[in-house]
Amino acid sequence: MPQAPHQLLFLPGASGNRQFWQPLGAQLRHPARQVHLGWPGFGDTPARDDVQGMNDLLDLVLQRIDQPTALVAQSMGGIIAVQAALARPELITHLVLSVTSGGVDMGELGASDWRNDYTAAYPQLPRWFVDDHSDLGPRLGELGMPVLLLWGDCDPISPVAVGQRLAALLPNACLRIVPGAEHDLGLSHATEVAPWLDQHLNGESIGDA
Repeated sequence: MPQAPHQLLFLPGASGNRQFWQPLGAQLRHPARQVHLGWPGFGDTPARDDVQGMNDLLDLVLQRIDQPTALVAQSMGGIIAVQAALARPELITHLVLSVTSGGVDMGELGASDWRNDYTAAYPQLPRWFVDDHSDLGPRLGELGMPVLLLWGDCDPISPVAVGQRLAALLPNACLRIVPGAEHDLGLSHATEVAPWLDQHLNGESIGDA
């Protein structure tokens, strides 16, 4: 039985939207303390001079991991979640990765390139975040904690094939596919997804989709 988390650390995607996971978090029954992070310089989170790259964001997350922690990550935030789990495997009890690359090559899996459209729509956001191309695939086999993978079958940015690749590389992963969901499924389908998270965090089997 996996260790129970004492805190749930929610990580946003490239928008840095600290509110993204809050509707889902409000529906969870798990008693762990919830912490919703924003990325400095993104959304409504003030910029910081000491945050100039992905490694700095990783450091911010690692500073919060001082007790048994479950990481819940959206899209690009999943890369930081995987890196944090690799750095602190003894304290990461569970991972939840939603429509992320997880550090694998998405181009060969049919993903559309969202970066140019995104930076055109949000020119004020730091470019280094969307330029990240971390290759974590060779190390995913090191992550033995339970991993819940959440995908929508209508998401062109991170298609189901990416979730299937991660499920094959992670030793203890469960893939759930939400029919009709797109890249914002963690928000748009919060009511459907919340019971899966509770079951995942409680060590209950939710089966493969």
